[in-house]
Amino acid sequence: MEKRLSQLAIALSVIGLLVAMYMTIYAITSNDNMCIGSKDCSVVNASKYSKINIVGIEIPVAVLGVAGYVSILAVLLLEPRLGFLQQSGTLVFFGLSLMGFLFTLYLIYVEIALIRAFCPFCITSQVAMTFIFILSVIRVVRQP
Repeated sequence: MEKRLSQLAIALSVIGLLVAMYMTIYAITSNDNMCIGSKDCSVVNASKYSKINIVGIEIPVAVLGVAGYVSILAVLLLEPRLGFLQQSGTLVFFGLSLMGFLFTLYLIYVEIALIRAFCPFCITSQVAMTFIFILSVIRVVRQP
């Protein structure tokens, strides 16, 4: 069963990573055709909340998604192969997914309450991260 949970988490991480990469390309190019007919996608990605400012450099939020999904994916794929991750991989996976889920809740709030627009790609990523977090909780609860 643990293997199935890991496989499902890997699949969801790949989906999330692909969406985050797609949205990063969109954020860099500002090609509205990438929104595939969703005006809300353009609204969300043109908002001031679509970028964060780190040391004077504006970084698209989608880049954080790429980094988050890559981190989660790395832990899941390396866990069976690296000694320290075999012992603490479940907690590392939980910690990363918790951070991703909390950020997801913030982004949902921004879309609903502040921007009042719903990007289908963002929702796909939010659903993927929510299920990844649920799987991480299941793994922590089942851990001996």
